Amino acid sequence: MEFSDLKGMFGEVKARMDGNIERVRKDMANVRTGRANAGMLDPVHVEAYGAKMPLNQVASVSIPEPALLIATPFDPSLMGAIEKAIRASELGLNPTNDGKVIRIPIPSLTDERRKELSRQVHKQAEEGRNGVRQVRRDANERLKKLLKEHKISEDDERKGLEQIQKLTDDHVKMIDELQKKKDGELLGH
Repeated sequence: MEFSDLKGMFGEVKARMDGNIERVRKDMANVRTGRANAGMLDPVHVEAYGAKMPLNQVASVSIPEPALLIATPFDPSLMGAIEKAIRASELGLNPTNDGKVIRIPIPSLTDERRKELSRQVHKQAEEGRNGVRQVRRDANERLKKLLKEHKISEDDERKGLEQIQKLTDDHVKMIDELQKKKDGELLGH
């Protein structure tokens, strides 16, 4: 982290912490809760035209019912490749095709699977919290270095450390709330 003024430093610290929040939010969105969600197919890549392409670039995905996704290929010749990619993904889905569309029923989650997914959510949240804490460590080291180089006063350092701690606490709290919300969806609390 290189910055000359504290305001720029706090802006960068906040931006990096916000990036951690977004990553956690995106990771958690991909965790299946038993309800159909088009985003759950984001990790699926289809072998098409000699390259691996994201599913949403070769088919449109719709949600006609809470427990069913339908993928409609833009090119019908990719039907088999799309079906194979969904089956090969680690999502545990079993698609079927009727020649026009691919139906992807979303099985209800067993208690064991819900607990396993909850552990995955907790792990993602902890990684996010660790990322936020790493940003805090970097910023605190930078403040101490600025003080040592006599570029800021001790008061500025103390205020800076307090502000960085407040940003850290706010971002950790946001991650905790994301985790609690996802756990609620998974475990029905």
